[in-house]
Amino acid sequence: MSSVPGPAAARLATPDDVDAMTAAFTTAFLNDPVWAPVFPDESRRAEQSAPMWRVYAVAALRYPWTFVTPGAEAAAIWIPPGGTELTDEETRRLSEVIGQAAGPEAAASARDIEARFEAGQPDGSFFHLTILATHADHRGKGLGMALLAETLARIDAMGAPAYLESTNPVNNQRYMNAGFEPRGEIIMATGHIVTAMWRPAR
Repeated sequence: MSSVPGPAAARLATPDDVDAMTAAFTTAFLNDPVWAPVFPDESRRAEQSAPMWRVYAVAALRYPWTFVTPGAEAAAIWIPPGGTELTDEETRRLSEVIGQAAGPEAAASARDIEARFEAGQPDGSFFHLTILATHADHRGKGLGMALLAETLARIDAMGAPAYLESTNPVNNQRYMNAGFEPRGEIIMATGHIVTAMWRPAR
């Protein structure tokens, strides 16, 4: 397997990384244009959204395709071909967790987002990057993009394509620099446009 020099090298995530991954996701998506509106009370957003991100972090570990930097400052969740981000039970659990933390409207909003993402996915076999995040305390060091490059090298070695949904347009060019190209738009209930992006097999 190829590696990125220095501190951005990737390793497989373990259950011991769940707390760090949850913190990274919570801080990275605190003001995300898709996820922030689910938790409109900014003063409680981190507290309310963290349980949601923990569900995603735990669920991803069933596949050997969740990677973190050595100190888990950044994390990348890939769902392999044929896999699912959440089982039916995890989907129910997610809705319950969000409802308990932020109320039924937040839970309904999150369900709607996931439904729109699912409807926008392409057919066929591909690796799906569902979450890529760097903890806010480590932002600006290039850790997230280095982790993306490292994990894409593993996917390239398998000759597989990759797909992602870019929820924040400021990241689109970064993904394009990594070989992704826009392939469509997913419109949220708020009117925000998410860019679906595709990277052909190498």
